[in-house]
Amino acid sequence: MALQGSLAELSLPDVIQLVSVSGKTGSFHITRDTESGRIFLRDGQIVDAVIGSLRGEHAVYEMAIWSSGDFAFHPGEATDEQTVHKSNANLMMEAARRLDEWRVLSRRIPSLDLIPYFLPREGGQDQVTLSPHEWILVTRVDGDRSIEDIAADLRWSAFDVSKILFGLITSGLVALRGPGEQPSASAGLGAGPSPVTLLGLADKIRSVAMSVVGPGGERTIEKQYAGARMLIERGEGIDAIRGMVEQHSKAISLLKGADVAAMFDEQVRPLLGNVRE
Repeated sequence: MALQGSLAELSLPDVIQLVSVSGKTGSFHITRDTESGRIFLRDGQIVDAVIGSLRGEHAVYEMAIWSSGDFAFHPGEATDEQTVHKSNANLMMEAARRLDEWRVLSRRIPSLDLIPYFLPREGGQDQVTLSPHEWILVTRVDGDRSIEDIAADLRWSAFDVSKILFGLITSGLVALRGPGEQPSASAGLGAGPSPVTLLGLADKIRSVAMSVVGPGGERTIEKQYAGARMLIERGEGIDAIRGMVEQHSKAISLLKGADVAAMFDEQVRPLLGNVRE
């Protein structure tokens, strides 16, 4: 009998872990509304995955962040393809990281059915500088296509499209509307680094602190890092990062001395300097 259930009750990473430890060969059929995908396991290890135009690791990540839908595992269904080469543990760690980011993204992008459109810019505003991926994305923004449509057109994951859109929305260049809504000229969110950018920065600073503090101080650094993440998700912005750096510096000074704390400050200063207010 096939293992089946709802992703609202049991996340896909947990389901995969349950099946992989038994060393089974088979495939997961995952569905959500009109979307459907498959993940193949061979002797408990993920070897192939496909959903829409995505295949391999990115297909796994796309389905792993789903909070709704249904799954069914069919033992014995095999594939000759191998598009996934990472271990299940590494795949699920990356999926968990993306899920954390998706929780932040979904506060501004609650649905992939929303339609991005350009906000009017007044004379005298700063010139817009876009990354190569942002340029590719904005060429697909026409005020009619949804986020999901754009992702399918680009053959990108909806997660990657949403992550780039989040930055464009935060900078006031793009806004979102529902399928039946009229565009609003006042839908911008203001400037400043996005929470996703700040979460990435917090992770880098934590890594620096861990390398400096050494054994015995990891728990303190992790606790301060977790507190900073919570503040960032609440919208505290760059102040949450500054507070985290100050806490790390104090902890390192107490544990390792002022000279080591000064070394930490020197290493994180360039990271802070790369973030615009």
